[in-house]
Amino acid sequence: MAVNEQDVELIVKQILSQMGGISAPSAAASGGQAASGTIPKTARVAMLVEKERFEVKEFPIPEVGDDDILVKVEGCGVCGTDAHEFKRDPFGLIPVARGHEGTGEIVKMGKNVKKDSAGKDLHVGDKVVTCMIFKDDPDITMFDLNKQNIGQAEVYGLLPDDEYHLNGWFSDYIFIRGGSTVFNVSDLDLDSRILIEPSAVLVHAVERAKTTGILRFNSRVAVQGCGPIGLLCIAVLRTMGIENITAVDGNAQRLEFAKRLGANRTVNFNDHQGIEALTAAVEASFGGHLADFAFQCTGNPKAHANIYKFIRNGGGLCELGFFVNGGDATINPHFDLCSKEINLVGSWVYTLRDYGTTFDFLKRAKGIGLPVTELITHKFPLEQINEALRTNLAMTGLKIAILTPPGA
Repeated sequence: MAVNEQDVELIVKQILSQMGGISAPSAAASGGQAASGTIPKTARVAMLVEKERFEVKEFPIPEVGDDDILVKVEGCGVCGTDAHEFKRDPFGLIPVARGHEGTGEIVKMGKNVKKDSAGKDLHVGDKVVTCMIFKDDPDITMFDLNKQNIGQAEVYGLLPDDEYHLNGWFSDYIFIRGGSTVFNVSDLDLDSRILIEPSAVLVHAVERAKTTGILRFNSRVAVQGCGPIGLLCIAVLRTMGIENITAVDGNAQRLEFAKRLGANRTVNFNDHQGIEALTAAVEASFGGHLADFAFQCTGNPKAHANIYKFIRNGGGLCELGFFVNGGDATINPHFDLCSKEINLVGSWVYTLRDYGTTFDFLKRAKGIGLPVTELITHKFPLEQINEALRTNLAMTGLKIAILTPPGA
């Protein structure tokens, strides 16, 4: 019996339907691997179009090249830098697609993409995060990941707008270009994945602190500022086995959560008038001793000026609270720094190598029962992103997240 081409096409479609297959072009035909679900032609992107106003726009999804990856966004944390950009546009990027604490699922990838930046296999369906995009800079290479921090590279969510538009994680899809760093984190739950980027900030800060040789198991450590960064700092210290931690903040609810993450004592600065009284309270929390080491996490110049008083002679300080210019701090170089021989290190974001350590930190924190993912107190859909940013600025919660539902 003769069979024409239309009959053959109908038979193939029936067989694929019975097998649960897809009628979309094959991976080979499209130049790479493709997801089993239907990929739409357009994606929603939250664009910051003016100060204090995001607008959800729709853009065509670009064609995935041989070295590119298309990721369906599942969620993204709201960072303090997002709030700074929302309020002031300090980097002059408007209009810009924001969101750099994101994670999602690979739905399509180019034929040249085989492994992630740590050498782990990558497949469609894997859960991933990004870290940085390498520039043409010989000091930033995969072969020496400790040379420079991320400040010398580009980051999704901080990219100027371009012809792709899908440049930030506050979106339905993000377009990951060749030359980007990508990590397979399928073994972590969604909330943990949303916390990877801010946790890497603290892993890096603690690694910087360790270079002083002062931070040890029995160190007395003061952590000033119990927003998400300070709280994660406490959790990182606790997973390292440091148990003598005093948290300093003016918010009773945050101080209580600091105890749950590993601080064994807290000091509310609202209960003490003047720096002498506050210093005495910190000293009393350590049984009559000043701190061996301190982490300053507030981004407040006055807090930076105060923290030197909490530290013993020969002690150490890690300042990590100033991602943007927060103003000048006034200290007395003789009394605060020189005569005490304070070992001071600055910390700014992270290096690529800190990401691998961060994955293990999150697993370890969960293993010893630290409720790290409870830092995420508010979750908003993409269309409510302006409300999410206002919630962040009002400091009514801890970590705010934008979630993209599976069907979006």
